[in-house]
Amino acid sequence: MLISLILAHPNPGSFNHALAKAIAGRLSAAGHDVRFHDLCEEGFDPLVTVPEMRGEASRDELVERHCQEIADARGIVVVHPNWWGQSPAILKGWLDRVLRLGVAYDFPPGDPGAGEPVALLKVERALVVNTSDTEPERERAVFGDPLERIWKDCVFGFCGVGRVERLSYGVMATSDAEQRARWLNDAADTAQALFAD
Repeated sequence: MLISLILAHPNPGSFNHALAKAIAGRLSAAGHDVRFHDLCEEGFDPLVTVPEMRGEASRDELVERHCQEIADARGIVVVHPNWWGQSPAILKGWLDRVLRLGVAYDFPPGDPGAGEPVALLKVERALVVNTSDTEPERERAVFGDPLERIWKDCVFGFCGVGRVERLSYGVMATSDAEQRARWLNDAADTAQALFAD
């Protein structure tokens, strides 16, 4: 299975990087074709252009490569920290530029964009992995866990992804090496199970 793995964290020594590498390694060992993208390392430009907003091809070759890959992918893994209840800006820009009109969704003929979207992705399953410094109970009770809604409904549900799972690990600031090792194994196990054929 072709799986696109998107990592959004500026620090190459981050636990997000460790999570992404553990997942990529496990999925590759299981025989999947994993395309690993560290957006910060790639220098992905998050600023969407007006032609891209209209569904036209991007003049940015990297963006077009991402669009082609995501159009062919059967699975997606996204790894990012929870910053202000959201993903880092570079990942929001990736969503704007790659999961855009004409690539991830469209509208029926004659619909200017106000109706029900038509999903274009072939992706069957998606896994989102977050890290956080907020206690899970507080995230749900005080903030309503916005990332759950954003990824499952606003992004992947909108684009027709049938099965979406999300993992959230924290509190990162107080975790120790033993806890992080358990999280790495859990993330890899979850990914392997989700993408098992």
